[in-house]
Amino acid sequence: MAHVFDGVPGVVSVVAGYTGGSIAHPSYSQVSSGGTGHAEAVQVQFDPKRIAYPALLHLFWRNVDPLDASGQFCDRGEQYRSEIFYHDSSQMAAAEASERAVVQSGHVRGPIVTQIVPAGPFYAAEAYHQGYYQKHPIAYAIYRWGCGRDRRLHQIWGTDAAAGDGPSTEG
Repeated sequence: MAHVFDGVPGVVSVVAGYTGGSIAHPSYSQVSSGGTGHAEAVQVQFDPKRIAYPALLHLFWRNVDPLDASGQFCDRGEQYRSEIFYHDSSQMAAAEASERAVVQSGHVRGPIVTQIVPAGPFYAAEAYHQGYYQKHPIAYAIYRWGCGRDRRLHQIWGTDAAAGDGPSTEG
């Protein structure tokens, strides 16, 4: 998901990592093997004067399969679950409102399994995971295509999928 938020005006930083689990400072091998309770996640720091949190939520929804409880695209297991981690009651309310808007949009046909949960400790992934799509653009493109990510997003969201027209930076 780092590629989704990198370069968005108002996004200050995007860090790949792990959250929601039972051990401190997990490694990729621990998380990817399952059983720690962590989810692979991105921590997005943003300037709310330049981009509103609901705009980030719009990007999130259009880049995940909110119907898949077993992972995302080729990545299978609880560590690849779709979740929104909120930091305060305002973010929780915005995330819940965004979920209602997704349901009302009619794009998603089935029960949404994306969870909206309080943020816990976030642990940055190892350096080789940071900016992976930039460091290895061909491997990333092959992975993305091979997993059917864009096809599935288009199936769910139609022309509003992934890149779509992009969100407004207003709330």
